Amino acid sequence: MTVRHRGSAISDRLRDAAVAALAGLVCLAALAGPAAAQLFETAAKQAFLIDYDTGTVLFEKEADARFPPASMAKLMTMAVVFKALDEKQLSPDQEFQVSENAWRTGGAVAGGSTMFAELGSSIRVMDLIRGAIVQSGNDSCIILAEGMAGTEDAFAELMNQEAERLGMTNSHFANATGLPNTEHYVSARDLATLASHLISDYPQYYTIFAEEAFEWNRIFQRNRNPLLKMNIGADGLKTGFTEQSGYGITASAVRDGQRLVAVVAGLETDKAREQEARKLLDWGYRAFEMVELFADREVITQARVFGGETRTVGVVSHGPVNLLLPVGLTDLIKAEVIYRGPIPAPVQAGVEVGYVSFTTAEGLSKQQPVYTAAAVGIGSMPQRALDGLEELLLGWW
Repeated sequence: MTVRHRGSAISDRLRDAAVAALAGLVCLAALAGPAAAQLFETAAKQAFLIDYDTGTVLFEKEADARFPPASMAKLMTMAVVFKALDEKQLSPDQEFQVSENAWRTGGAVAGGSTMFAELGSSIRVMDLIRGAIVQSGNDSCIILAEGMAGTEDAFAELMNQEAERLGMTNSHFANATGLPNTEHYVSARDLATLASHLISDYPQYYTIFAEEAFEWNRIFQRNRNPLLKMNIGADGLKTGFTEQSGYGITASAVRDGQRLVAVVAGLETDKAREQEARKLLDWGYRAFEMVELFADREVITQARVFGGETRTVGVVSHGPVNLLLPVGLTDLIKAEVIYRGPIPAPVQAGVEVGYVSFTTAEGLSKQQPVYTAAAVGIGSMPQRALDGLEELLLGWW
């Protein structure tokens, strides 16, 4: 059965860690209501903000609503390309030829964003990647898609497979560019998941998102991400615009070692996109502080053991349990250790058995795996018989 521990040991520990310094503010926090951490408004139709290292959701607005991704779909195109490079299925110096379809659909004649690839020419994969990221070239994305999968439709299937693998449940990709298609949609939460994946899994390629400019075919173009020039720590990722989607951006920034990932979408102008993205990032850095709830390998609670030489085993996290909390206005934290139990003996140390879940009254949430802190051997025959009887009675009850 699934066991949820909300014991006093957890509650007391959390109060010591996060509430003792705020004793005089508890009443104020309660009066402020459950949205105390979200005292932020944005003109964006969809918005999402997370702390990259802890996974704490700091703000969300229509985060699971589906909308056209526009050029932010190119983030998934890059995820598929980076994966192929990482798995040696693709070489950085490999060349793909510019087809007439890529030239007509995504080149200068199409009137959209382009790297100005010449029809019939051959271009290195790394140059196509820079064309897609820095110049947002539709032609470069189609060239990559056709070179890797034969057709853009076949490449879109690779994109959807990767989206499913990453748990992007509100996303579907119909092409490599983000050009309008009724079967093409994403959500703000999914875009943040995708951005975090690119940052964590492909650091050697992620740095391209911060490159200020790229020149191809003797045409110099600056990076379309307006946040890069603001000196706010921004180092990626991608803007997007179509008439149907409005203006949006998936962005990330690092300040004092802390990375935030933000998504805003559905804005009416490029200026509004720039302002709302910066405003959301600035607020995230200003409004929250990091609190360590449990140290690395510190026992969080005891899990029940069946048939063991001891009746319980401590559970710990691998790494500290940190949570971003609102500065100066924090209500009590609810903590649950959730696991399938009782855990049958013998028990090995360091085995993942469940997770600890934290939720604040302000709506912030975080989950982190927990592991057995020690080994537990098989108990004596009387001990096992007693445990069996106890389980029988509890199950009947």
